Amino acid sequence: MTTQSTTQDNCDNLLLNNQLCFALHSTSLLMTKVYKPLLQALGLTYPQYLAMMVLWERDGLTVGEISTRLLTDPGSLTPLLKRLEVEGLLSRTRSREDERVVIVELTEQGRALREKAREIPPCILGASGQTLEQMRKLQADLQNLRSHLQDSL
Repeated sequence: MTTQSTTQDNCDNLLLNNQLCFALHSTSLLMTKVYKPLLQALGLTYPQYLAMMVLWERDGLTVGEISTRLLTDPGSLTPLLKRLEVEGLLSRTRSREDERVVIVELTEQGRALREKAREIPPCILGASGQTLEQMRKLQADLQNLRSHLQDSL
């Protein structure tokens, strides 16, 4: 009986709906779908929105600094930043001290977009069916999980 119980426990560990990774992945996919029409109204994709939020928080960052904040590779960030530059939302200039370093700054149009984006967080909160307190708690728990996962690498 112990063997059958252990076998059952091991099988339950492999059920898709018992996986935290799937809960995170599927929730992330749905979150992105909720964001999509809101961001389309701003002319942004979700990854572009994340980059813009970093710059709205602190303008004049290097590509490397933005990449670090977004936990992404600088090489994958460059095409995204180029598209935002073509849209007139930011400018990219090489550092005078080190031409390998690219500094990213918002344009007036990029700064103005921030005001339009203020509508998005309340819409996401409404779609979540959660209270602000519940969302803050979930966010803190996820940030804690992310920190532990980063430390394990």
